[in-house]
Amino acid sequence: MALTETPRANRPHIALFGRRNAGKSSLINALTGQEIALVSPVAGTTADPVYKSFELRGVGPVVFVDTAGLDDVGPLGELRAEKTRQAMEKADLAVLVLTGPAKEELPWLEALRAKKIPVVAVLNQCDTAQDLPALQAATAQSLGGMDVLAVSAKTGQGIDQLRQALAQAIPADFWELSITGGLAQPGDLVLLVMPQDLQAPKGRLILPQVQTIRELLDKKCAVMSCTADCLETTLAALARPPKLIITDSQVFPAVWQAKPPESLLTSFSILFAGYKGDISAFWAGAQAIDRLTEDSVVLVAEACAHAPTTEDIGREKLPRLLRQRVGQGLSFVFVRGNDFPKDLSPYDLILHCGACMFNRRHVLGRIAQAQEQGVPICNYGVALAHLAGILEKVCHP
Repeated sequence: MALTETPRANRPHIALFGRRNAGKSSLINALTGQEIALVSPVAGTTADPVYKSFELRGVGPVVFVDTAGLDDVGPLGELRAEKTRQAMEKADLAVLVLTGPAKEELPWLEALRAKKIPVVAVLNQCDTAQDLPALQAATAQSLGGMDVLAVSAKTGQGIDQLRQALAQAIPADFWELSITGGLAQPGDLVLLVMPQDLQAPKGRLILPQVQTIRELLDKKCAVMSCTADCLETTLAALARPPKLIITDSQVFPAVWQAKPPESLLTSFSILFAGYKGDISAFWAGAQAIDRLTEDSVVLVAEACAHAPTTEDIGREKLPRLLRQRVGQGLSFVFVRGNDFPKDLSPYDLILHCGACMFNRRHVLGRIAQAQEQGVPICNYGVALAHLAGILEKVCHP
């Protein structure tokens, strides 16, 4: 991935919801000016949600999410509806696509509002309406008086206005999110202690490293990098101590012992705990580690759907460290990618990865679900710092 390319997880996700043949796919094509979504007169053409990254004029880098029809029926329809509900968990902004007064759409609108997801309502296929003002008014009334934009994916009517509405509806603080926050300022020297293991093989950097480097360069920081085995040599070669050291969480204890007293210490995983989620929730979740027993069950959630490797942090290292502390009877359940149980009651703790492949809305949704069900949730890096006994000493934005 180029340093100038915005990762999909860092783009606002704009999801389109509506009945079959409401024109969701056609609307995406009209907004982008490209045939990026499959269009067919056959109802139910879009089955699984389709994610398309795009640079939308007037908005910037976004991800469009094309979903299955809300009125889909039958056993497959139920499965498609579940996939659409999963897509809702990732939506930073929803476009509710209608062709007339809302019916099947109303429960979905309520669900979007409950999750505090901004909604833009559009009346599509307006070029076919015999009395557009009356139809538009009736549609708005069915939505409780919401503003409804009249658009036509076929003729282009209202498309520019829709682009403007999308730009205005994206939460204002979305573009203000920062990985390092106030920990790094222009001119600061920042040292990155980089993992070079099976998760980051030769010739590659993992995504959190790339994103952190790019942000630090944008901040006009001086950036140095080394591997853990070269840390002391690198520190000795520097003319001044680094203002901030960002390390791989797995070598927290060694870096803490070697760092200059005046240097702040954090990890990539802790930074992403705040950037992608709720750092205070993860901090509180770390305290639950001390309450685990050999009868406890821990859910380990990995955002990446990669095949586990030897010494995988979530599947090997954290379970080993936790069993050393709690006992060998401690049980673990592992999920990957979009798989995440609806019922979290069987678990005493959730350990979540850094979620570099998820957008923030998705992670916050999982945190909210855990909190609603009274299950503590923690991030890998926060858990490792707690297990190393230095959680209160490391810093976070």
